[in-house]
Amino acid sequence: MSSERGHVIVPFEHVDGPLALGAPPALRRTRQLRRAGGDAGTPAERRTYRYDPLLRRLLLGADAVAVLAASAIVGGLVGDGLLAVWLALLAPVWIVLAKLHGLYDADHRSIRHLTVDELPRISVWAVTGTIAVYALLLIVLGDRSVPLELSLCWTTATAAALLLRAAARLLWRRLTPPESVLVVGDGVAAKDVQRKLDLFSDIHAVVVTRLPRLSAATVRSEEEPLLADVEHVIVASERLDASLLAELTVRCRREHVKLSVVPPVRGMLGTAMQLTHVGDLTLVEYNTWDVSRSTRLLKRVVDVVLATIALVLFSPVFLAVALAIVFASGRPVLFAQTRATVKGRPFRMLKFRTMVPGAEEALAELVRFDDLDEPAFKIENDPRTTRIGKLLRRLSLDELPQLLNVLRGDMSLVGPRPEQVELVERYSQEQRFRLTVKPGLTGPMQVYGRGFLTFDERLAVEREYIANLSLRRDLRILLLTFAAIVSGRGAF
Repeated sequence: MSSERGHVIVPFEHVDGPLALGAPPALRRTRQLRRAGGDAGTPAERRTYRYDPLLRRLLLGADAVAVLAASAIVGGLVGDGLLAVWLALLAPVWIVLAKLHGLYDADHRSIRHLTVDELPRISVWAVTGTIAVYALLLIVLGDRSVPLELSLCWTTATAAALLLRAAARLLWRRLTPPESVLVVGDGVAAKDVQRKLDLFSDIHAVVVTRLPRLSAATVRSEEEPLLADVEHVIVASERLDASLLAELTVRCRREHVKLSVVPPVRGMLGTAMQLTHVGDLTLVEYNTWDVSRSTRLLKRVVDVVLATIALVLFSPVFLAVALAIVFASGRPVLFAQTRATVKGRPFRMLKFRTMVPGAEEALAELVRFDDLDEPAFKIENDPRTTRIGKLLRRLSLDELPQLLNVLRGDMSLVGPRPEQVELVERYSQEQRFRLTVKPGLTGPMQVYGRGFLTFDERLAVEREYIANLSLRRDLRILLLTFAAIVSGRGAF
């Protein structure tokens, strides 16, 4: 079976023998060619000494270009060429500060590290870099009043670094082969690992080997070529042996192989928890408190401010889309449908019309709610969608009128997607957690798979969002939404 990422995935099933290799043919041929060309070392050694350093160099180059771009922009805007030259010459100071902020050491420590997760560090790095440069300029050039230059330098460096680092990681994934993964386990957790690697191509990894079980003795054996062809081990077993994990840690460290473990008690741990260390004692602490009133108030303020700005900025887009709909399929331009907000209260959600007139009446011929196995549905290649409607959905432009719903207070910018009232009425008590917060213009579903998610996966990511709701997470989802729109995966 071919995965969405183009790799051959062998279904999880019983594997005979102590080790069964299932590397995709294309990946095996790539390795054979490299070895024939004299590329010595195991895959893990090549990644440790060649591929991972390449990413760090690309990120360093992105930061250097960001600083130079900020220097040119600041110098051009304030009309001070000498200042621009000095800012450019002090680029090495920025690079050292970036290293001190850990901006080159995070990717290889996490199975999935996104540029958007670095935004706080990048912002602080730009602040410290600007202050350090200003201090040096004071020493070299004497007293200067540069509040404007300081703010411009920080803003442009942050924005440029964020965009260029994302581009550097994309280029790195194009230049290097995916990380080869050994999965230990054959239960639900192991299948979930496979599923997540398929859903998130930015992880840049593919399962090439699977073992239903593994013993500490096998790991300890020097004669067993256990890690000869892999770069990352993920233990996703229903039962975790402490001695096995200890032996794996030693051997993975010795052979430069990364190690990740899926907790066998994921249901017990949940998503609303964090680890706290008190000396050598590790505590699992659960988030069981409500979101504070101040957070809810600030979230509402952010919704109103950003929605107002977006309505002004996108007003030409509103006009262009409206004219395109009228010319392509006539009126009406907008479509209103009854959806459910907090506690299931109905409201009229607005969208640009993407279907033929009378599409609501035709829905009963395509989907019978009483026959659904779960209270959700998604019709791929919906015959009611117009040609212009397909383009609007692909770019998510049909959702823009919901900015008005945000201003009215029926929706938030970020939250679970609003569902039809008829489907919400079929929710079980466990599924009604979605109705404890306002639905969102975008949300975890939109950035973690969109239409490719199953209903259970959708509930899982939304539960995790609600349990850990914060303004920082909202900002992260808003930034990830742009990448999801550009990729277009799951937009139907």
